[in-house]
Order: sequence, then structure tokens, then C-alpha cells
Amino acid sequence: MIRITVGGFTFAARLEADRAPKSCARFRAMLPLNAKLIQARWSGESGWIPFGDLALDIGYENHTSYPAAGQLLLYPGGLSETEILFPYGATRFASKAGQLAGNHFATISEGNDQLAALGRKVLWEGAQDITFEAAGDD
Repeated sequence: MIRITVGGFTFAARLEADRAPKSCARFRAMLPLNAKLIQARWSGESGWIPFGDLALDIGYENHTSYPAAGQLLLYPGGLSETEILFPYGATRFASKAGQLAGNHFATISEGNDQLAALGRKVLWEGAQDITFEAAGDD
């Protein structure tokens, strides 16, 4: 499990280790992760955490362009920069280069009722500090 704190909200997420083992392993190696969650520019109701040219070397697994709210994506780079996408509502993952597909590596399991409020906060108040920490067994 992963504990996520962002903008005064707390979420728990389960890693999708069976479907995205390389993505989950690479994400675990990044923990604890402190970053900024900002409003996505082309993906609809989502925040994102840009990592620039960070090379993850994981390829695609369990990838989608249409994650549901709370289905976190790890984009390994390629057409656009490496990033985590944090959907809080209707999302079509995209960049200035066009539609993308990211690896669905984690799913919010606690705090789903706070996703829309988090989205409003990120949209109207700007970048929010976000922390991902290991919280127990997956």
C-alpha cells in the first residue's frame, strides 16, 4: 500500500503489481517521493507530476489512455516527458504531441470521495505538495 498526502488530503493506494510489475518496482525505488502536483494541460480532470528526461526503462504494461478517477498512471517517457498522472475525474491522457498511454500502476483505495475536492484545489489554487510513502503490504 502507498500513502499519499496532497493539499491537505490523505489517500491510500494499492499497487497493481500483478499487472504492472516493472512500473511498481520502479515506483517503489523512488519512495519516499516528494514532488508538486499541478493541473494537467491536455488530459482533462487530472493532475500530473513531471519528471522531465528521467529514464525509467520500463516500457509499456497495463497501459491506458482513459484512466478512471483514482487510477494513477506512470508514463515512461517517449513522445512526451516522464510523469505520473493523477486523475481526479474524466481523463483522456494526452500531451502537446497527442494522445498518450500510461502504465496503470496504482489505484486509490481509500479517499476516493476526496478526489473531486483535490481536483478543484489543484485547478483553482495551483501546485500542491504531494508525498508518496510506503504504508504496508501491497
